[in-house]
Amino acid sequence: MTDKSRILAADADGIAAAAAVLRAGGIAAVPTETVYGLAARADDGAAVARIYEAKQRPGFNPLIVHVSGAVQAQTLVHVSPLAAQLMAAFWPGPLTLVLPRLAGAPVADLVSAGLPTLALRCPAHPVMQALIAAVGPLAAPSANASGRISPTSAAHVDASLGEDVGLILDGGPSAAGLESTIIAVENDAWTLLRPGAVPAEAIAAIAGPGRSVQGAAPAITAPGMLASHYAPSQPVRLGALTASASEFHVGFGSITGDANLSPTGDLTEAAARLFALLHEAQASGRPAIAVAPIPHHGLGAAINDRLRRAAAPRV
Repeated sequence: MTDKSRILAADADGIAAAAAVLRAGGIAAVPTETVYGLAARADDGAAVARIYEAKQRPGFNPLIVHVSGAVQAQTLVHVSPLAAQLMAAFWPGPLTLVLPRLAGAPVADLVSAGLPTLALRCPAHPVMQALIAAVGPLAAPSANASGRISPTSAAHVDASLGEDVGLILDGGPSAAGLESTIIAVENDAWTLLRPGAVPAEAIAAIAGPGRSVQGAAPAITAPGMLASHYAPSQPVRLGALTASASEFHVGFGSITGDANLSPTGDLTEAAARLFALLHEAQASGRPAIAVAPIPHHGLGAAINDRLRRAAAPRV
């Protein structure tokens, strides 16, 4: 039976308890505005190794470091004028920037998986900001078994990782429900590495056109780039206007399905509900999942990215 005493409310007492665990070199699952993260001190190699162990995450897959803001970021990475402009426009919020790591930056080498860059984000969630203020920069991938559905609630974390996590802070459902957008910034150019909660169009409005690695087979230079990722235990079929009796049908808009991402066709609502409905589909007992077509514009690009990876052949 699960020890529910591990799940604490994300109030002042809970935050203090989580900070104590992190200071001591432990790991804790914490809410963010995107999905729940599995946090450790970014400067503690042994603690970061515990993240990889708990998630069974490949060692070549780097982690995002969460910082309090641009000032703290400048202690870890080289910040170009374009990177500073993007930080001012989108931080705090769900945009991760991959930037050249400073020599001597106090971050465990395992965080960057041996790469000369670091992926940094400034979270908007007050609980995550409180923990960073108490402990320092935090490495925090999604708090789920590697490659499986991302968690948008404390219950999802508990079901995926169980007692491999000693403490879970329950901050309620994640607001965005979709991971951050990840871009690499080199001088005055940017490259989309992973679509996410900030649409690429919004970045282009600030920084001009960028390039994308989507559709290619790039080297793993940031989290969320594995071909098979975000996957439920059952096979997933996409673009499904209808479904068989053996499939749990995730609907969208006028395609009702067994559960609907957004009956009104709102992509923001669909993004917020995506992982919750995939968890529901996984728990349905049906041997397969079918998902209705999702438009590709705006947040639809990120939703379709997650669905393609969820449906990809398992390795």
